[in-house]
Amino acid sequence: MSTSRYTTFISAAQLAALIASKPENIIIFDCSFDLTDENSGKHAYDAEHLPGAHYLHLGATLSGPRTGHNGRHPLPERTTLARALASYGLQNQHQVIAYDAQGGIFAARLWWLLRWLGHAAVALLDGGLHAWRKVGLPLSDTLPGLRAGDFKPAVPLAQTVDVDTVMRNLETHEYTLIDARSAGRYRGENETLDAVGGHIPGALNRFFQDNLTVDGHFKSAPVLRDEFNTLLGDKPAHEVILQCGSGVSACLHALAMEIASLPGAMLYPGSWSEWCSDPERPVATGSS
Repeated sequence: MSTSRYTTFISAAQLAALIASKPENIIIFDCSFDLTDENSGKHAYDAEHLPGAHYLHLGATLSGPRTGHNGRHPLPERTTLARALASYGLQNQHQVIAYDAQGGIFAARLWWLLRWLGHAAVALLDGGLHAWRKVGLPLSDTLPGLRAGDFKPAVPLAQTVDVDTVMRNLETHEYTLIDARSAGRYRGENETLDAVGGHIPGALNRFFQDNLTVDGHFKSAPVLRDEFNTLLGDKPAHEVILQCGSGVSACLHALAMEIASLPGAMLYPGSWSEWCSDPERPVATGSS
């Protein structure tokens, strides 16, 4: 197996070289999705995707069953997800590459989930499908064959907190929350995805797209580190809770903090969509 292991992101050129040298050591997943049209990602994948890539649907594979009170995209059960990924051929020694066409937020969900399953060798294609296409690398409409893999979950490399922890934090202030949604949704304006607008009291706001440059690539590690340190002050990363609308775009913050050598932040998977499902939970609006 190649000695190269990518655990955060990989460039299009690096991925092309890896495929050319050790294709048997790589498995690629297209995670493209649209929250307002749940079939569009699969349709786009069917039309063109990286050669050999499999498609993973956010709702069907990368989320678990909804109860109406556990958020829009609750976590799948660990063994269920591991079996699903193995059915695509994932093996424990594979280098996993995730990409999408939406700025990385859905691919980052897979990145985080695989770390939650104990798999470190997972990386986002930096710049996603656009970056691959921009440098003229090939795309395909051929669907790859399926073969069983041997993937099994291991000790988690990513941690979560539940809604009770977040509720207690309103009093203890043990953790700092970062809300990855847009500033407007954070303020409670123009909410179109959840029944209630606003944010968890005390949460700070940093839009997930702030991790990227204008061309859709990750900012450099020093820039990301400075920006997160400015936001958090002296709060260490392991005392940070990441959340968003449904536990998806917050994963891009987790990845950006990993790139910035600020590991340890925890994910609140239910996020705002779970929090606001109970009218007894407090809601804040405005800029703070």
